[in-house]
Amino acid sequence: MGNKQPKTSSTELTDKQIALLKANTQYSEEEIRQWHAGFIRDCPSGRLDKKRFVDVYRQFYPSGKPDNYCKYAFTTFDTNHDGSVDFSEFLLAMTATSKGDLDDRLTVAFEMYDISNDGLIDLKELTMLLTAMYDLVGETDRTGDRDPKKRAAIIIQKLDVSGDKKLSKAEFIAGCKNDAVIRKLLAPNS
Repeated sequence: MGNKQPKTSSTELTDKQIALLKANTQYSEEEIRQWHAGFIRDCPSGRLDKKRFVDVYRQFYPSGKPDNYCKYAFTTFDTNHDGSVDFSEFLLAMTATSKGDLDDRLTVAFEMYDISNDGLIDLKELTMLLTAMYDLVGETDRTGDRDPKKRAAIIIQKLDVSGDKKLSKAEFIAGCKNDAVIRKLLAPNS
C-alpha cells in the first residue's frame, strides 16, 4: 500500500528523465524541453509507432520509399522492444546518430545493420540494408557497381580483416573510419 508510486503519463517529462537525458546527451535542460515539446506536438500520446515513424521519414525523403529502411531503423530506436519509441528512446537515438562522436554514430549504424543480432554483418544483411537505403533515397539505378549485392560483397571484401566474409563491429567501425566513401554510404550522418 505504501509502496505505490504516482503514475506519470508518457507525455510528462520528469526531473529524473531530464537528469538521465542530460547525462547521456549533449543537450541542456532547455534543449531537452524543446525537443520534448516538439515530440509531444507530433506524437500527442508520447509514443511514436511504426506507422508514424515511417510518415516522419516520408517527409524527409518525399521521392523515396522509406518503409523498408524504417523497419530496421525503428527496431534500432525501440530499445525496449515494446513496439513504440518513447521520448527518451527518440532523443538518445537522435543524439547517437547526429551529435555523438564518430564511434558512437558508427556503433548505431552497425547495430541497425546487424539484423540477426549476432554481432556480425553478413552479405545478406548488408544487401538488405543497402537495398532499403536505395529505396529510401529513391535510387533506381541498381546496375553494375550499384547493384546492392555486388556493392555489399565489395564492402565486405574490403573491410573484412579476419577473412570470415562477415563484418564484426570493430571491422565495421575501423573500415568506415578509414574509407570516407564507405562511411558516406553506410553511415551518412557520420
